[in-house]
Amino acid sequence: MSVYYADMFRYAAWLSRDRSVAEEVVQEALLRAWKALDALRDDGAAKPWLLTIVRRENARYFERRRLETVDIDNLSASQAALLAEEPDEQLDDLRHAIFELDDDYREPLVLQVLMGYSTNEIAAMMGLKQGAVLTRLHRARQKLMDIVDTE
Repeated sequence: MSVYYADMFRYAAWLSRDRSVAEEVVQEALLRAWKALDALRDDGAAKPWLLTIVRRENARYFERRRLETVDIDNLSASQAALLAEEPDEQLDDLRHAIFELDDDYREPLVLQVLMGYSTNEIAAMMGLKQGAVLTRLHRARQKLMDIVDTE
C-alpha cells in the first residue's frame, strides 16, 4: 500500500485543498484499507480501491470536523514563509480556478488529468456511468475556461 502513498496524498490534497488535512485523510485511509485488506481480491485494482477509500475518508473528515480559520498574525515562521513564496502566476491561477470548481466537476478532472485515470476507471471509482463522467469532464473544462477568461 505504501507504493501508492504519493498518489493517495496528491489526490487527497486536491480534494481537501490543505496539505495537513490530506496527510490525516491518507493516514485514516491507510488504516481503513489495512483493516479491509481481505476485501481486495484483485491486486491490479489496488490503486483505484485505495483512491476510493481516500475519497470517502475525505468526505468523512469534512462531515466530522468544522474547519477553523487561522489568524494570519498567529502563523509560525515556516507557514508565513510558505505564504510569501512567489508561485508561477499562471500555474497559481489555474490551481485557483480548479479549486473554484464544484466537487462534482473538480474530482473527475483531477482523477483524469493529474492521476491519469481513464473515464471507465473514474466511473467505477465514483460510482457513476461513463457518460456521466464524460459530461462532468466536459462541464469542468468549460467552467475552467469561463473562470480563466473572467480573471
